[in-house]
Amino acid sequence: MDLKKIFYATLALATLLPFAWAQSAKTPDLTGVWGPFKGGKGPNAKFAAPPAGQLVLKPEYAKPYEARRAQEAEANQRGEQLASSGAQCVPYGVPTMMSVAVYPVEIVQTPKQVTIVSEAFSEVRRVYLDRPQLPIEDVPPGYYGRSVGHWDVDTLVIDTIGIKTSVNGYRGMPHSEQMRVTERMKLVAPDILHDQITIDDPVVLEKPMVYTLAYQRLKDYEMVEFVCDNNREFIDEKGVVRMKVKDK
Repeated sequence: MDLKKIFYATLALATLLPFAWAQSAKTPDLTGVWGPFKGGKGPNAKFAAPPAGQLVLKPEYAKPYEARRAQEAEANQRGEQLASSGAQCVPYGVPTMMSVAVYPVEIVQTPKQVTIVSEAFSEVRRVYLDRPQLPIEDVPPGYYGRSVGHWDVDTLVIDTIGIKTSVNGYRGMPHSEQMRVTERMKLVAPDILHDQITIDDPVVLEKPMVYTLAYQRLKDYEMVEFVCDNNREFIDEKGVVRMKVKDK
């Protein structure tokens, strides 16, 4: 037995293994434009987002929330629309900006940062990959908060804090300054992306709210400029959006 040959062969193998692992565990590329994906019937149904969890607010927050939902339903029946962020040209913020009607989002991925742009209202959020998260009390509240992320093998995990309380959460839910949004973005197929969103707020929620958004890659799509410049509508004293009528 040639121990010298065995030694060098083992050394070479040990040198190549990390390289082989790095090649097989290559970071997924999420760059591109992604539109809402419903799944529908047929083979693509398996890629649809799973049902959302149950939104359970603490009693002191549940009552006004349900009252607001009832007002919205009544207004819709009358063909009216109550005031909302969109009607007032106010950014949707995180997490709502990740899914606004049929509008897509664009992801730009670099080694140190992932930038997400929503076509609706041209909202932009930045996810830092090269720095740690700060304590919540050190983050000035804003529409998009402070997002930091890391790769968990093939999943981009995003932690967002510092979202001001005037920004609505899932389906208009209220929240406190303690709200934390955790996202797990993963390609479930080459052109299908899931974003599992967990909202945790010990002040407002009885338990974390979990739901998933599904997207389909839109190849060769060019994002359209969307600027909120609304001079046709106003909000009356009852909070209903009305159309301005020119004086005759």
